[in-house]
Amino acid sequence: MNSKIGNYRYRILALVFMATTINYFDRSIVGVMAPTLQKLFDWSNKDYATIMVSFKVAYGFGLLFMGGIIDKFGTRIGYTISIVIWSIFGMLHAAIRPAFSLIGFIGVRFGLGIGEAGNFPAAIKTVAEWFPKKDRAFATGIFDASTSVGAILAPFVVGAIVTVEGDNWQIPFLLTGALSSIWVLLWLKTYQKPDVHPKLSKEELAYINSDSQEETLDKIEWLKLIPKRETWAFSLTTVTDGVWWFYLFWGAKFLAEKFNVNIENIGLPFLVIFIMADAGSLLGGHASGSLIKKGWSINKARKITLLVCSIIILPVCFVPVIESKWIAIFLIGFAAAGHQAWSVNGYTLVSDVFPKKAVASVIGIGKMIGVAVAIIADLALGAVLDTANNSGYFWAFVIAGLSYILILGFVHLLMPKMTPLDNDLNHYVPANEV
Repeated sequence: MNSKIGNYRYRILALVFMATTINYFDRSIVGVMAPTLQKLFDWSNKDYATIMVSFKVAYGFGLLFMGGIIDKFGTRIGYTISIVIWSIFGMLHAAIRPAFSLIGFIGVRFGLGIGEAGNFPAAIKTVAEWFPKKDRAFATGIFDASTSVGAILAPFVVGAIVTVEGDNWQIPFLLTGALSSIWVLLWLKTYQKPDVHPKLSKEELAYINSDSQEETLDKIEWLKLIPKRETWAFSLTTVTDGVWWFYLFWGAKFLAEKFNVNIENIGLPFLVIFIMADAGSLLGGHASGSLIKKGWSINKARKITLLVCSIIILPVCFVPVIESKWIAIFLIGFAAAGHQAWSVNGYTLVSDVFPKKAVASVIGIGKMIGVAVAIIADLALGAVLDTANNSGYFWAFVIAGLSYILILGFVHLLMPKMTPLDNDLNHYVPANEV
């Protein structure tokens, strides 16, 4: 069946996978080197938290206008702008000198955050443009798995290049520039919207549009999206991004302080955690898509999958009181897998409900809310760790475990039926459900 339809859409998805891998490799480098950089530059936990907050402030601010830029100028140009910005600031990390390390890292992380803010709005919009609803969660799961690939690569690349004392710390930041340049060339050569792409067959185009409403060319202003309950339902699902960033940016520090893991042996623990996270991305996307193909409603399939994710994540609450390093790592890995499956289905809620031309803007608004919560969490955790040693990790893991199931309840209250919105943001019943 697929051979008759064609699979060009997966070439596009492969480029999204590559971009998100570069994105997370770039983003993860500081987290992996955190214990080493702290010693090298004499940062306190509060200093480190401030650097992380700088990235997130820019990321949250950038999500608002980058999503709008992508919806206005299209995915081809918008994605290119995003990756060029983050690549420039990623490489600028290597130019920072010790005397200005704190202000320097705050500045470049801010620029990095602005650029990286465009990745997920562009990626989700690309999936919405190139895949039918029944396949979007699985397609999202495939590219979202690349976040773990980037996070896995970071400790191994850093461990192979950077010493415990911090020698050669600049080199990993420079690698991303070369990778990004290759990606931009491939993207500009390959990407066009499906309805005008010369290499896309009529059969594959018909399949892509098989369960979507025909859309007008009129743009939807993002201010019109803010009052919609559906926007806030999705925004709640992104609050858990703070948990994911806790694993990403504070995970190496926790393992270093609890189990004496350092830059030379962090690779294997991160490999285990993020391979499990990859499995969660793929299984989470496949699960809800399979349920839809079996006749479940989109509403039921997505929410039951989200519920299962919430239950899988709960045991991470016990990590701070566990004395076995590998049991702790596996519990974090299960939680990371549950988060990625949750995230995949959360992103897909947007393209399930909103017209394609509004997807990037809604993703931007929602993820901005998640970033705001993550900033508060970073500041609180940094302050607690400086004043009360490691007790802050206890509360961080408890919140990480319980938040998902509580959020799901509020999502259901805001969006009980997941009725799609038309070009005017009014509810309508799809033709295949009449």
